[in-house]
Amino acid sequence: MTDVPTPTAERDAPRREPQSYAPGACVAVRLPLPLTDAYDYRVPDGLTLATGDFVRVPLGPRKTVGVVWGPGTGDVPDNRMKAVIQRLDAPPMTAEAMAFADWVADYTLHPPGAVLRMALSVPEALDPPKVQTAYRAAEPRPGTDKPGIRMTPARERVLAAADGPPRQAAELARAAGVTPGVVAGLAKAGALVACDLPAFPPPPPPDLSRPGPDLSPEQATAADALSAAVSDGFSVQVLEGVPGSGKTEVYLQAVAETVKAGRQVLVLLPEIALSAQWLERFQARFGTEPALWHSEVTQAQRRETWRHVAEGRADVVVGARSALFLPFRDLGLIVVDEEHDGSFKQEEGVVYNARDMAVVRARLGRIPVVLVSATPSLETQANVDRGRYAHLHLPARHGGADLPEVLLVDMTRNPPQRGQWLSPPLREAVTRTLERGEQALLFLNRRGYAPLTLCRTCGHRLQCPQCTAWLVEHRLLQRLQCHHCGHQMAPPHTCPACGAEDSLVPCGPGVERLAEEIQALYPDARVALATSDNLYNQRTAREFVRRIERHEVDLIIGTQIVAKGYHFPLLTLVGVIDADLGLSGGDLRAAERTYQLLYQVAGRAGRAEHPGRVLVQTYMPEHPVMAAIQAGNREEFIRAEAKSREEAHMPPYGRLVGVVVSGTDEAAVDAGARALGRTAPRGPDVQVLGPAPAPLAMIRGRHRRRLLLKAGRATAVQPLVRAWIKRAQIPRKVRVLIDVDPYSFM
Repeated sequence: MTDVPTPTAERDAPRREPQSYAPGACVAVRLPLPLTDAYDYRVPDGLTLATGDFVRVPLGPRKTVGVVWGPGTGDVPDNRMKAVIQRLDAPPMTAEAMAFADWVADYTLHPPGAVLRMALSVPEALDPPKVQTAYRAAEPRPGTDKPGIRMTPARERVLAAADGPPRQAAELARAAGVTPGVVAGLAKAGALVACDLPAFPPPPPPDLSRPGPDLSPEQATAADALSAAVSDGFSVQVLEGVPGSGKTEVYLQAVAETVKAGRQVLVLLPEIALSAQWLERFQARFGTEPALWHSEVTQAQRRETWRHVAEGRADVVVGARSALFLPFRDLGLIVVDEEHDGSFKQEEGVVYNARDMAVVRARLGRIPVVLVSATPSLETQANVDRGRYAHLHLPARHGGADLPEVLLVDMTRNPPQRGQWLSPPLREAVTRTLERGEQALLFLNRRGYAPLTLCRTCGHRLQCPQCTAWLVEHRLLQRLQCHHCGHQMAPPHTCPACGAEDSLVPCGPGVERLAEEIQALYPDARVALATSDNLYNQRTAREFVRRIERHEVDLIIGTQIVAKGYHFPLLTLVGVIDADLGLSGGDLRAAERTYQLLYQVAGRAGRAEHPGRVLVQTYMPEHPVMAAIQAGNREEFIRAEAKSREEAHMPPYGRLVGVVVSGTDEAAVDAGARALGRTAPRGPDVQVLGPAPAPLAMIRGRHRRRLLLKAGRATAVQPLVRAWIKRAQIPRKVRVLIDVDPYSFM
């Protein structure tokens, strides 16, 4: 967090009772649309409303839902003011949630209605939940001589199946091996009692009586500190620990303490759909799964989960960044796991960092938030150094496992054979690992077969027609794909530029090309690819994990998706194919991100009784990132990185705001960018760079120009940018995206 001014309790989180509005009163209703202002509506006769109520209101020719945000302005004449249609049967939005939505809108400079739309992402959840008819056995159970009920073996089986919790007719029929008519007959005769069940019952509450794992002294100290914070109001605890130190088990103690106190818990994970092992750990610890919230959850499940959260019937929610805007009835703890991960930054729509906003949400609710990572971000580390965040450290792996040995392979001295990507030292290490019956992981953060396809006759490069990006070959799918807009095409047989046949060649390695090399070198090895192309939901991720745990895989080839949280006892070797990949491009956080990624993937090796080794292939062994990885000296790397950022007045020691002008009309985009350049704010502590074409000058057919405002750490950038955008004359056909505290500079 680049010193985000977290709200004060006095100013931003008032503990007030909802204000009531009698019939005839004027109320402000905020709509989940990209609007700055709320609209005035009249409370109709026979209805009383309160702040936070969900209502249905007319908007032009249609009806929409909104939230009563407070008293109306009174600017609309009575004869023109429309009335609220109805109050919806849903728990009202809490004062903390409303304050949070206002705070996010003000900080990110996005319309408040656009932020509200994230909180109302499932409008159908505002309607009463659907119920389903289920049946249970009547008491007492009828005997064979009960008048009007002739018992048969089929009916006996149905009644036996109905002895437990209520079940739907079809489920009872399947369990008893009968037709639905048998169930209907028993219900009509009174032997089965009908009752209503919600379509998706809430998950069973965590079983707090189950014993947790045995903790080391360091783990126990950290767990006690987190558990104590549950009842102490707002705090930020940074839980840092080497890979395999048991950070999850530690913060699950605080989760248990919060649920024991009758409050709800939110755990944010960067890629929840793929966190199979995390969910298994939770199941083992509490005997049930948490409520899930991510892109792979069906719309019906999202509707029910939203409702369960609002009614306080979901004790623990695990989700991606959007789960932060769920309507928690009584949130008591937030955990942000892998807090350094860039996936927590939303780059489209309302642009925000879920890690930073989690701290704000915790402050508004006066609750603790735990930031968890093996490699905390420099922003988080700076807040620890300033005394704003508490710091808990787990320096050793749980169970006595040693950290892996890390070796750098200088590719200028140990080049691979022509057309191959494994250096001789890495090939030898893989061979020895497989001979011992252990597992190896080869890490290359490039999906597909090759990142570029080139004509060797004329030099033409196959580029996406909608983006300034090369098409990536996915040979397994026999497609060329753009990883920015999703455009796909079959590989052409001739060069589109010169017409030469069979002249198109792949350039550079992707994981599929690496797998091809491995299969040639080790034909008997069982190889598995691990990328977002084949691990795209919980089912595929769980199957992948089971195959490795059952030792049905000898060698894993994966992208960054395998760098996070996986624990495979037989995995003893990690080979990093292109460690320099993330160090180019001029990204502010390039060195930090590369270090974090390499450290995380190295942490997959040697997590049990077998010692681990990591071989890092690099053409820049003298680079500070490589030296820090080999020496295991994170502190020295962080000090050097912090010093260079501080000298340049870059985050977290300065403020940045990115402004991107985009549109389909390139001339209009340039005109808008020039207008912003002419009216840019100036000052002794403020500088605006640009406009200039973005590194990705076109995405999805939209031309893009960038400007970057740079200011001192103490500067309030929001008023500056708000006034700047207002005075610039920007063509209506272009879009201006504001990114406070940018992570991406593409």
